[in-house]
Amino acid sequence: MASPLLERVKIQARVLVPVLRAFREAIGAERANQIAWHALAEWRKQVTREMHAGFEGTPRERWEAGVRAGMPEIGDAVDIEMLGATAEKVEFDITGCRFAELFRALGEPELGFALLCSRDDTAAEEIGGDQVRFERTSTIMQGGSRCDFRYALKRSGAL
Repeated sequence: MASPLLERVKIQARVLVPVLRAFREAIGAERANQIAWHALAEWRKQVTREMHAGFEGTPRERWEAGVRAGMPEIGDAVDIEMLGATAEKVEFDITGCRFAELFRALGEPELGFALLCSRDDTAAEEIGGDQVRFERTSTIMQGGSRCDFRYALKRSGAL
C-alpha cells in the first residue's frame, strides 16, 4: 500500500529544506538548526496530542491505539522485521526506510530525524507516559543499518 505519510513528507521537505538552508546562510548553520529542531519538537508534541485526542483509556491504551491508527499512514514506506510482541514488550526493527532515502538524497538526514524519527520518542513520552518506555540505539536516517525499536510496556503500576 502506498504511503500517504511519505507523500505528505515529500511536500513538507519541498518547503522545509530551502527555508532551512536560507536560514543557515543568513544566521549560521548551528543557530538555524537549533531553532528548527526546537520548533519541530514543539510541532511533534502538538501533532502527537492531536492524533491521540480521540482515543480513550490508559496512557498505554491510547499509545497503542495511535500506533494502530498510524500504520496505514506509513504503508509501504518502511520494511518491518517483527522480533516479538508480548503484554510487556514490543520489539521490531525497520530494515528499509523510504523516508531515510528521501532525506539522505536531499542531504538532510538530521532534518529527517527531527521531523520523523523523533516522533516515536515524542509519542512514547507525551502519550504513553510512565506506561510506555521506548529505547532505540540506531536509525537508518542517521546512517545505521536498521532502526531498532524496543518498547517496554506496563499496565497500571511500575515497569
